[in-house]
Amino acid sequence: MIRNIIFDWSGTLVDDLPAVWKATNYVLSQAEREEMSLEQFRAEFCLPFTIFYDRHLPHIPLPQLEEWFHSRFRQVQDSVCELPHAREFLEFCRAQAFRTFLLSTVHRDHFEVQSGITGFDKYLEKPYINVWDKREKIHEILEENRLRPEETLFIGDMQHDIETAKHGGIHSCAVLTGYNTLSQLRVAEPDLIVEHLRELREILEQNDLHLKPQVKRFEESHPPIVTVGALILNGAGGVLMIRTHKWSNLWGIPGGKIKWGEPAAEALRREIKEETNLEITGIEFVLVQDCIHSKEFYRDAHFVLLNYTCRCAGEPEVKLNDEAREFCWVTLAQALEMPINQPTRTLLLAVAKREKCRK
Repeated sequence: MIRNIIFDWSGTLVDDLPAVWKATNYVLSQAEREEMSLEQFRAEFCLPFTIFYDRHLPHIPLPQLEEWFHSRFRQVQDSVCELPHAREFLEFCRAQAFRTFLLSTVHRDHFEVQSGITGFDKYLEKPYINVWDKREKIHEILEENRLRPEETLFIGDMQHDIETAKHGGIHSCAVLTGYNTLSQLRVAEPDLIVEHLRELREILEQNDLHLKPQVKRFEESHPPIVTVGALILNGAGGVLMIRTHKWSNLWGIPGGKIKWGEPAAEALRREIKEETNLEITGIEFVLVQDCIHSKEFYRDAHFVLLNYTCRCAGEPEVKLNDEAREFCWVTLAQALEMPINQPTRTLLLAVAKREKCRK
């Protein structure tokens, strides 16, 4: 049973990725190196920081790099905000009387500003901050606070967090809300990967504060899930593609699970509205797919996918919720050239074939 939780800060409780990316690009520009796109940065960035710096700027003294970084970060950190579901999870921890700690590389000055904005420090028994290599600190935290490893969980968004948990002999949970991608986190082999902290809370509640079911087999506790999803067309002939963390950062279509007693078409309208803020019309069924043990999805699952096409009702003004990272309108042919998940590719090919037959 989990009784103690150690949190990472950046990418786990607060979203500072845009600010850190901008500050890092400032460092690169000062060193007369090419700046990175956000995707390049997420792929390259790692902890401890010294590894990243040694790889890209080995000729610049560390104090100079830190001076450049923090001077720029102070200018852009007003974009730092709490992540969705973080506050609710901290409230959940308080209600369960969990002992909660922070283990983070965040600079003391930045932590003071960000905790002042979020108020998250009041939920933490003790913060351990400005720690460059967390692996060197984890045993001290366990011993100093008399935490039993089998009752302690470390939650983080990077490989280094998972390595730290293993170094301390404690449980690990990776969240997809931060720096490392799904493929990077899988390499570290955490005990659990979740989309966000709300999902972790639900898992703990369902399993009596354990990370995994204690009695039921995986198949018994994870029955097939029926979902709906649609390729949405606008008036200009474009189709909507969205990119999410949970599908290996690949592009796909909006959709989600059907609720008990909910007709499929109503579920589709609800999911589209929740994820994109779009009203839809002209719903047409295309095909049903099995999606079983997909390596592209962030956890093992068995989906039955009901796929449709539909059209925007009104202006196509997309407003994403926290499930998706970005969106774009492209032609059907352009969509097929994008890095898309396999179920979406199957749907696109079926729609393209249908359109060809109609001409």
